[in-house]
Amino acid sequence: MTVPKLRQTVLDTTDPRALAEFYRELLGLEYRAGDEPPAPGADDPLGRDWLVLCEPGGAPRLAFQHVAELPRPTWPASREIPQQLHLDLCVGSVAELTAQHPRVLALGGTPLLERLDDDEPLRVYADPAGHPFCIFVG
Repeated sequence: MTVPKLRQTVLDTTDPRALAEFYRELLGLEYRAGDEPPAPGADDPLGRDWLVLCEPGGAPRLAFQHVAELPRPTWPASREIPQQLHLDLCVGSVAELTAQHPRVLALGGTPLLERLDDDEPLRVYADPAGHPFCIFVG
């Protein structure tokens, strides 16, 4: 018997283009053919609907789907609105983790939690749409 294969993770967002750009820059991904941003000033219907990012020259990894409204999770500060899903990203050392911090902030990420003295040092951020993600040494 065959089993389904995971194709991609889809994130809801009120602004697919902006969130796709955040993760494209953060993770070094590229747009699926046809999903690239239009010329400056041109209409961007896909950027208001559905976009896909892929590994360079490869498989889809993340997709972004427009929703009219998206409540921001309050996790980890409170459990009032749970995280529902988060992405785990890893780097090879504490030095690399430290180097990622200003990049994430410059791209529009928001720090949520820091545990640098842990057995598995990590930082938790929210992306511009509010989805939490972790960068840890692993």
